[in-house]
Amino acid sequence: MVKVTGGGTKVGAVAAHFGYISRKGELTIETDEGDRIATRESQKALLKDWHLELSASQYRAPREGRATARTTKLVHNIVLSMPRPTPPNAVLAAARKFAREKLALGHRYAMVLHTDQQHPHVHLVVKAENEQGKRLHIDKAMLRTWREDFAQLTREQGIAANATPRVLRGRSKGKSRDAIYRAQRRGASTAVRDRVTDVARQLKQTGSFHDPARGRLLETRKVILHGWLNVADSLDLQGELILASEVRQFARHLPRVLTDREHLAQHLMQRTPKEPVQHDVLNRTYELTR
Repeated sequence: MVKVTGGGTKVGAVAAHFGYISRKGELTIETDEGDRIATRESQKALLKDWHLELSASQYRAPREGRATARTTKLVHNIVLSMPRPTPPNAVLAAARKFAREKLALGHRYAMVLHTDQQHPHVHLVVKAENEQGKRLHIDKAMLRTWREDFAQLTREQGIAANATPRVLRGRSKGKSRDAIYRAQRRGASTAVRDRVTDVARQLKQTGSFHDPARGRLLETRKVILHGWLNVADSLDLQGELILASEVRQFARHLPRVLTDREHLAQHLMQRTPKEPVQHDVLNRTYELTR
């Protein structure tokens, strides 16, 4: 996985992120120049060396019709990860080579390996502007390429890896953005509240729930299933009967189609009438709509 998780628009926010990924100085940060940053004082010195306060994009004039200029990222926060039981050292080695090759245009960067969760991952902090003032723009196409390249670099470490799109694994969407996630966890998301209210109203009026978006998901699932079965047929022709059988088994067990709103409706129908929506639904909606 290669994912952009955000990026600070102020020097203080970047410093706070360095504190987070280093676990307040307990973990060593590696830089693009090969330095090892092991203290909070060294982190401050690194940020000073990056001269984030001189990023030209901070001082753009407001566009016509806008009262203020749009805030821009000083850095990109990126996560590169692999599922367990991938050896952490292999993930770090692949991340090092990935950073050297993909950020070769003079963008300063720093990274740190995390092994305290189920999947080893590397936090990569990249200065958004290089030394010539050219900004790094990360779009969906670039992310797809990066995922494929990171998978290739991981395979070079002797680890089986492939950048399979989420939809081919039967997953319709990823996790919410951090700000939305935090709002959902504390039950303060207006988007979630509106969604729950709409679903609850339809359930009360009709006793059932129908989401028009379900049809599109069903069509997508049919296309994906057809593609996997074609792969299995091709494997049969090549004599790979066991692998073909495994592909068909995988295709048969693709997750059933449920939209976010259908997840909510299903959960609401399982509640007893006396259960409060605020505590039962809003505080746990993230798990249902991820």
